[in-house]
Amino acid sequence: MNNIQFLEVFYKNLAPKPYCSYGKGTATFIRSKHHAIKFPLIQVNPPHIVRYLIFDIDMPDAYLHFSDAQLPVPTWIAKNKENGHCHICYELKIPVCKTENARLKPLAYLAAIEHSYANKLGADLEYAGLLTKNPIDRKNWEVTLLNPRPFELDELADYVDLDYQPKKMTKNEISGLGRNCAMFDSVRFWAYKEIGGSIDMGYKSWHSKVLNTAQSVNHTFLQPLPHSEVKATAASVAKWVWRNHHSAEFQAKFSEKQANRAKIGNTKGSNSKGGKARSLNYADSRQMALKLHIEGMNNTQIAAKLNVSRKSITRWLTGKIVI
Repeated sequence: MNNIQFLEVFYKNLAPKPYCSYGKGTATFIRSKHHAIKFPLIQVNPPHIVRYLIFDIDMPDAYLHFSDAQLPVPTWIAKNKENGHCHICYELKIPVCKTENARLKPLAYLAAIEHSYANKLGADLEYAGLLTKNPIDRKNWEVTLLNPRPFELDELADYVDLDYQPKKMTKNEISGLGRNCAMFDSVRFWAYKEIGGSIDMGYKSWHSKVLNTAQSVNHTFLQPLPHSEVKATAASVAKWVWRNHHSAEFQAKFSEKQANRAKIGNTKGSNSKGGKARSLNYADSRQMALKLHIEGMNNTQIAAKLNVSRKSITRWLTGKIVI
């Protein structure tokens, strides 16, 4: 792909009115893409869609990091001519939705790829990803077009051992697309429990309640998500849970049924002190499993951490509803 072809494709993929800026410490504007394309920094991903994975490497030898890390050749690299710091881009063949109407599985998969690549590249984990060195701007950046072929997610994943969430990462340290996954999970699990007592208030009040919860979750991140993404996530969860609240009620009834079974078991002599202790440990383990799941761990990782079988983890989490 030559420069002219790249310019045409890149320009076509921009949002109609992307964010843009002259640089760090200066104002951020919203302009038509006809004007935004002239700024040194520009928003390359449309709102709520990930088409490009961008990594910010603030080191003098940043250009070589993908090669040293044995990662695939990027789509492009934009390098600061003065200090060598780079933005490295991988274009996705199929864009991934981050919020409204998103399916959580591909988003979580992409978030794991992003986090694993960032670690392997030595990229800035706190990079918000909103503004990127404009690859069309050859005045401020040294831009190299390297790979015209967009990437499948599976292809990118083949180069790394996916790190869905570092074991020691606390919630306020979650970055990148992991924030979208964490918010989605936190809000939906909260919503499943709350919907039963919120039906009478009407959908408008319910939506407002979900949005307030999403905003609270967002405040726990070191780099909060844009308000537009918070609103879209809240709308997606609120609509789905409201529309399918009968399913949520079923889960509540299922939990109640399980509790009743436990009571019946107790009346039949299984309520010894040892049985109570085992029951308490079981409840604690299930609670921890759910917590680790919300934080981004997969079932295999949770099983290893809690020293139980993967089948047990799967059984414990089967009550969850996937949007």
